[in-house]
Amino acid sequence: MTTPKNHGKKWTPGDDAQLRKLARENTPTRVIGLKLGRTEDAVYGRASEIDQSLKPTNQSPYNRRKP
Repeated sequence: MTTPKNHGKKWTPGDDAQLRKLARENTPTRVIGLKLGRTEDAVYGRASEIDQSLKPTNQSPYNRRKP
């Protein structure tokens, strides 16, 4: 496996803004990592640091659908 292009580099405010935007659009974490040139673990870590939830917002919970 090759290292991502931004491996070891500091997160910029632009990176943070793009992470927030992609998370709001329910983009999968792996895809966010690819777009930002970061690993999936780095995306999870940074999202935690900036209090950004990566949980999808447009999915209904299991067993909550009306028959």
